[in-house]
Amino acid sequence: MKYRTMGKLGVQTSAFGLGCMRFNGEASGDSVIDEEKAIRLIRQAIDGGVTYLDTAYVYLNKTSETVVGKALRDGYREKVTIATKMPLGHVHDRQSMEALLEEELEKLQTDHIDFYLMHGVNKEEWEKFKEIGAPEFFDDMKREGRIRYKCFSFHGPYEDFEYILNDYDWDMVQIQYNFMDIENQAGLKGLKLAGEKGIPVVVMEGLLGGRLSNAPDNVQALYDAFPVKRSAVEWAFRWLCNHKEVAVVLSGCNEPEQIAENLRIFDTVEAGVMDEAELRLMENVRKAYLDRTRIGCTGCKYCMPCPNGVNIPGIFSVWNNVSLYCADPAKDWGLKRIKENGAGADKCVGCGACEAACPQHLPIIDRLRNAWEELC
Repeated sequence: MKYRTMGKLGVQTSAFGLGCMRFNGEASGDSVIDEEKAIRLIRQAIDGGVTYLDTAYVYLNKTSETVVGKALRDGYREKVTIATKMPLGHVHDRQSMEALLEEELEKLQTDHIDFYLMHGVNKEEWEKFKEIGAPEFFDDMKREGRIRYKCFSFHGPYEDFEYILNDYDWDMVQIQYNFMDIENQAGLKGLKLAGEKGIPVVVMEGLLGGRLSNAPDNVQALYDAFPVKRSAVEWAFRWLCNHKEVAVVLSGCNEPEQIAENLRIFDTVEAGVMDEAELRLMENVRKAYLDRTRIGCTGCKYCMPCPNGVNIPGIFSVWNNVSLYCADPAKDWGLKRIKENGAGADKCVGCGACEAACPQHLPIIDRLRNAWEELC
């Protein structure tokens, strides 16, 4: 296992961090996990050199922290650092923050949390939580030793990320990042900004929820033609670890074979590991994915609101993602929400208001019909 120093903190950590959200093979909020199997997986990872575990209050119907706590009995707690998260939807005041932290400490069976994150905070929420004293709460808990480091995780636009990062004395940040997201969310700019400030970055969604682990034919052809043979998973993790600003790459595993493969991969990767030929390969891979884009919608939302309630950019985003990653639209949460909200393209009457407003002059009406037929 390769280890890294976490920026200004000086903490040594394994490059591979075990994400504890997918022990049942699904994202958080799904069926209750097999505790015994999950405990075996956690201990397998730790025995293999993993020192960073990531969980959250809401993961797996609020059972993830409990299972992690059980897995860290018998001396395993002393071998790792724990990252968990304040569930923002449950926070209303200082009292609720204290109660939630106490509950999480109890579930994790520990007297302190190493990395305590505001979970998925955006600029609006950050302003709200400043008003109810979240910064002071984090400072107090750090002084009392109940948390070691003040952190946040993030899924919004770069401008929000820059504002939040510069507005408080954060110890660590967790962002979504992979070779397809260099211009999305915090992106490469956010990674570099944190690095310049000495703030370590933990990466989530390095495989985009598994979508980058099974390459479509045109992408796989590039991997196959390269002289060195690696799996799509190894290429994705290798690309991430090449960044010196990345302290930990999180990976969720639900089988012992996945743990073993990750341990092998993360024993071979470190900052600067990729040569020029490999970097060119990954740029070509990125372009090959983008070549699968169905419509060049940028999500600017000039077409919104639709008079009939159609979520035009949302539908196009799902359509592009399904095409890029050969995904099953029936399992796409974005499409599910569009249908639940009655915002599908079946509501389109062809009025043309969207096309008149589109700065790219896209043939929205026809493409919406095409998208909806393919997705549904």
